[in-house]
Formats: sequence, C-alpha cells, structure tokens
Amino acid sequence: MDWDKLRVFHAVAEAGSFTHAGDVLNLSQSAVSRQISALEDVLQVPLFHRHARGLILTEQGETLHKTVREVFSKLEMTQTLLTESKEKAAGRLRVTTTTGFGNCWLMPRLHKFMSANPDIDICLILEDNDLDLGMREADVAVRMHAPRQPDLIQRHLADFHLPIFAAPLYIEKYGTPKSLDDINAHQLVLFGEHHPPVAHINWLAEAVRHNGAKQQARLEVNSMAAMASAIASGLGIGSIPTYAAKEFPDLVQILPEVPTPTVDAYFVYPEELRSSKRVAVFRDFLMSELGIR
Repeated sequence: MDWDKLRVFHAVAEAGSFTHAGDVLNLSQSAVSRQISALEDVLQVPLFHRHARGLILTEQGETLHKTVREVFSKLEMTQTLLTESKEKAAGRLRVTTTTGFGNCWLMPRLHKFMSANPDIDICLILEDNDLDLGMREADVAVRMHAPRQPDLIQRHLADFHLPIFAAPLYIEKYGTPKSLDDINAHQLVLFGEHHPPVAHINWLAEAVRHNGAKQQARLEVNSMAAMASAIASGLGIGSIPTYAAKEFPDLVQILPEVPTPTVDAYFVYPEELRSSKRVAVFRDFLMSELGIR
C-alpha cells in the first residue's frame, strides 16, 4: 500500500464517488478508478460496492477507511503544529460550537478576536451535534455539556441560566403569568428536536403540565436563535439561555423568582493541541469575553 493510493482511497471514501474525489484531487475519474482497482488488487479484497447512485464501502473498506482517516488526521495535526509560529499565534483554527451559541454569542464578538490576531484565520463550524475532535473534524469546541471523550482537555467557561421570557407585545395582548400554573393558558415556544443541543431547553414544558401531560408548544423550532426571535416577535413565552436573550434587549423576564436550570459551557480541545498558541489565545479570548480571570 503506497501513500498515493491511500490518499486516493481516502478521498473516494470521503466523497462517495470517483468523480467527486477526482475533483478534489485534480485527477480524472478514470485515473481515480484505476488507483482504487490497483489498491484492491494489492489487498485482494473489494473496498467499494459499485452502485448507479454512488459508492458504498464494503466491510473491508470500512476497516481500511477508519485507519486511513486516523492516519491522515494525525498527519494534518502534526503539519499544523510544525508550521505554527514559535513567536506568535498564527495559522488556521477550526472552531465548532452549537448554532445557537455561535449565532447569538460568538459571531457578534468574533471580530474582536480577529482584529487582535490578524495572523489567525478562523473556520467556524456551527453544528448542534458534537464533531469528533480526536478525528480532527475541528480543532477546538465550545460545548454546552462536559466532554464525553476521555482524551480531551476541558475548561469550564460559564453557567448560563435559562430564564423565562416574553415580548412586551405578547404581554400586552395576553397578560403576564403570575405563576407556573398560569402558563397553562399561554402559548409556548419550544425547541423542536428529540436531541436538543442544550440540556433542559424544554424544561418549561415539563414544569408546566396540563392535566398531567406535558404542555404542548404553540411553536417548535430547531434553532436557538430562531426561538429567541420568535419570542421577541410575540409568538409566545419561552425559556432560552441568557446569551440568546441578550440579542433582544426588549424581552421581559417572566417569573424571575422561579428557579431555572443552567447550561454549562466548556472549552474543549485534544491533548495534541495543548501547546498550540492559536488554541491558547482563543481560549483566553473566550475567558476574557465571559469575564473569567
């Protein structure tokens, strides 16, 4: 197995077709196909099932893909660390976080970081599912839960509360609830997905039960930023993190005396990037913006 064939195999496995892999590698479709056939001849096993709709990895192909993906991820990380400036933070930093935190909190502040660090380019990946940092799907992450992978370094950033909010327009039309029981008669805005990116985001529906059943939403939407916008437009009452609510200063907090859950935010990165200056300055930026000393 030589590197050229493995590089082609990796591109094909990621792209799912010879044509798309050829576009990435700047090779013809036939050249890519020949390289894969040659690799299959060397290994004496089929690596792909050929279908009219594309390519599917065989069991043997899956095994090889897992190993090759790990190898190329480690090589990419090593190259990044070797080329990083020893005098100052420089290079490309891939940051992932939830769509809600990214849109509502990080994006309005990111210009400060980039102005202070002109030699760092940011690739921001907004994804509510956790990307695999060990597999180099991103360099660092801001997550709304403690990391589940044991080989990641974590730094607790903040506890964000989940108050109850409504718009002045909604209050004027429907009145202000005086207790959780009163919310039974009101319209709720909830996060509409089975696995929301923030724990307890729909706690209000659980706390406000009608005839023993969870309160139904007037509106469900699978975006934290959209939830905040919907509440601000007067569609209903909802519970959102404080970082999302701050984008709408006219929002009114409802029932402030009621205890609400919190969201724990963590800065997470792999052990291999412990000495990276880019990671260090980005971590310091987050802590500074959150008022952490």
